[in-house]
Amino acid sequence: MAFGQYVNLDFDQIKTSIKDYLRSNTNFTDYDFEGSNLSIIIDALAYNTYTTAYNTNMAANECFLDSATLRENVVSLARNIGYVPRSRRSARAKISFNVSGLTETSTLTLNSGVVCNGAGDNTNYIFCIPEDITVPVTNGFAEFNNIEIYEGVFVSENFTVDTSLFNQRYILDNSFIDTSTIKVKVKSSSTATSSVTYKQIDNIVGVTSTSNSYLLQEIEDERYELIFGDNVIGRKLSNNNYITASYIVTDGKDGNGASEFSFVGNITNQDGAAINASLISLVSTDEKSRDGDEIESISSIKYFAPRIYSSQYRAVTSSDYESVLGYIYPNVESVTAFGGEEMNPPRFGKVFISVKPRNGDFLSDETKRELIQRLKSYAVAGIVPEFVDLKYLYVELETNPYYNPSLNDTPDNLKSDISNALGQYSRSIDVNKFGGRFRYSKAVSLIDSVDSSITSNITLVKIRRNLKAVLGEFAQYEVCYGNRFHTQESSYNVVSTGFTIEGVTGTVYLADEVINREKGRIFFFTYEEGGTPNIIKKNAGTVDYMHGEVLIDTVNILSTVITNNVIEIQAIPHSNDIVGLRDLYVKFDMTNTTINMVTDLIASGENTSGSRFVHTHSYYMPTFTRKSNSPVSTVATILPSTASSTATRTSTGDTYATSTSTSSTTTTTTTSSGGGGGSSSGGGY
Repeated sequence: MAFGQYVNLDFDQIKTSIKDYLRSNTNFTDYDFEGSNLSIIIDALAYNTYTTAYNTNMAANECFLDSATLRENVVSLARNIGYVPRSRRSARAKISFNVSGLTETSTLTLNSGVVCNGAGDNTNYIFCIPEDITVPVTNGFAEFNNIEIYEGVFVSENFTVDTSLFNQRYILDNSFIDTSTIKVKVKSSSTATSSVTYKQIDNIVGVTSTSNSYLLQEIEDERYELIFGDNVIGRKLSNNNYITASYIVTDGKDGNGASEFSFVGNITNQDGAAINASLISLVSTDEKSRDGDEIESISSIKYFAPRIYSSQYRAVTSSDYESVLGYIYPNVESVTAFGGEEMNPPRFGKVFISVKPRNGDFLSDETKRELIQRLKSYAVAGIVPEFVDLKYLYVELETNPYYNPSLNDTPDNLKSDISNALGQYSRSIDVNKFGGRFRYSKAVSLIDSVDSSITSNITLVKIRRNLKAVLGEFAQYEVCYGNRFHTQESSYNVVSTGFTIEGVTGTVYLADEVINREKGRIFFFTYEEGGTPNIIKKNAGTVDYMHGEVLIDTVNILSTVITNNVIEIQAIPHSNDIVGLRDLYVKFDMTNTTINMVTDLIASGENTSGSRFVHTHSYYMPTFTRKSNSPVSTVATILPSTASSTATRTSTGDTYATSTSTSSTTTTTTTSSGGGGGSSSGGGY
C-alpha cells in the first residue's frame, strides 16, 4: 500500500482549524492578526501539532509491510510471516590444481578457510572454502578438481550455553555474512572431542522435538541471530553446550569476475602435517567468479515476503514457482513460469521456467541442475520443473523528432539528449523483463519532453528476434514473436540480415509474400544494393501474421553475415505497444534505434505557409533487407557442405530445430513451445 495519511499534514490547514476554534470563543479577538502575540502562539501550536501528526503518520505507516521504509521494520514485519530476507551472496568460482611428488601419504585435506587470491578488474579478493575437502592420493599424486571457492573472509565464532541467563541470544558479530555458508556445530562442552552438526531450516515443516536444527533471523545492523529449539520444535540446547558457528564475510557482487587465482591455502596429510607448497601446481580456472550479490533490498522483501507466505513454501501454481525461485536463487533479475497444459500441444505434468539472471544472459547448465534439485523440495509430486532459455524480443525505434532551430541550433546535442532519455527508458521497469511491455505513448512523450525546442516526433516501431543457425546441417526453424504482425504492400513486411546456404552463390536474404490477411509465405532471394531482388526459392516457409510466427522450411545454412551464427529477422508489429508473453523477454534495443533530427520550418517561421515542410512517413516503407548495427561476421562466405548424415538436436535459446540429412532424402521435424516464445533449437537469443 502507498503511504497512508492518517492525520492532517498541512500546516496552513492546521493553523486555520485552530483559528476556527478560537473564532467560536468571544474571549479572543486578535487571533486573526498576523502580527499579534496570539498569532505567534497559534503558529507554535500549529507547528507542534504538525510535528506530532508527522510522527504519528510515520509510526502508523511503519506498522505495515508495504508502507514501511526502515529496513529494521520491514525485516521485522516480514519475520512475522516467516520470511527471512536473503543475505549477501559470496561470488563463487571453480578451480582445479594437483599435488605431486607425495610419499607415504594416503589422503590430502584442503583445510577450510583461505584458499586463493583472486584477481579481476584490477582488484584482488580472498577466496575461501567453508569446509575441509579431502581427496585420495594415488601413486604420489592427488587432484583437487572443480573445487568451489567463495569470495570473502572465513570467520569462526564460539558461544557457551548458559541456562542461568533469562534470554541468552546467539548473535553473530559481523555484518555482510553469506548465510548460505554458515556451518553450526554443537559440542556437549568446550572440552568435548566430538560435535553434532546442526542444519539451518527456513520453516518448521517436518521439524520434530529431536531435530538438530536452528533458525536464522536478521536483526539490527544487518546482523544475524541463531535460534535453537525448545524440545517441541527442534532440540533444546543444554547448559555448557559449546556452539561453533563458522561463515564467510563477503564483498557481495564486487567479487564477481575474478578469473586468475593463486594458491595461498593450507593442505595437510592424513597425520595433519602441512604439505610443501612446491609440490602444488599452478591453479587453473574452471569457472570465473559469479553470482555474488548484495543483501536483499527493501523493495524485494516487500515483493517476495507475502508471495512466499501465500505459497507456504510449496510450489503448486505458476506464480508459486516464480516466487520460490526468486527466494532460493538471489541472482534472478526476472523469472516466468507456465504450465505445460498451456502449450500447443499440451505437455501435462510439467512446468516450464525461464530465468534472466542479473549477471549474464542465460543460466548455465550446472545452475539449472542445481535449481531443479532445490525446487524438488517445494514442488508437488508428479510435477516436473524444466528450465528453458529465455528468448529475447527486441524492440527498435526509428524516430524523427522535429525541432525549432530558433530555440535550439544544436541538433547534435538534441539528438544526444533524446538518445539519453530513450536509453533511460530502455533500463526502466516497463521493459527488460518477462511480461514486459514497451509503452509507445511513454516513449514518444519522452522524446517531446527532452527540450522545449522539440515540436513533435514521428516514431516507428520494429520488433526483432535473433535466429541462431545450426551451420552445416539441414534444419527447420520456427521463430515466434508473441505479437501480431502488421502487413502492408504485398511483400517485405518480414526481412532479415544476410546468410549463405548450400548450393547458392552469394548472400541470401529472406522476406515474406502476403497471401491473405492471416497468412504469407517466406521466400529466399539474393540482392545487390541498388539492384533488383533475385528470387532463388519461392516457397521457403510460411508466416502467421495473426500470431506473429515465422516458419522456415528445411535449409542448410552455411554462414551468417552477423557474428555468432545469428540471422536477425525483423517484422512490423500490428500494435506499437509490444508485450512479452510467456518466455519472451522484452528488451528495448538502443543499438539499432535510429534518431533523425528534422528542422521544423513552420515553427521557426522560415516557411509559415508550409510549402517546404518536410513530411515524414508515419508508416514503414518496405525495404528489401534488414539494416543492422550488429557486429558483422568475417566468415560470411560460401563454405563447403558439412551436412551430417545423422540426426542432431541442440537447444540454446530462440529456435528449435531437429534435423536429419541423407544423400537422397531429408526429413525434418519441429517442436513448438507455443505462441509465446516459439520453439528453439538452432538456438539464439
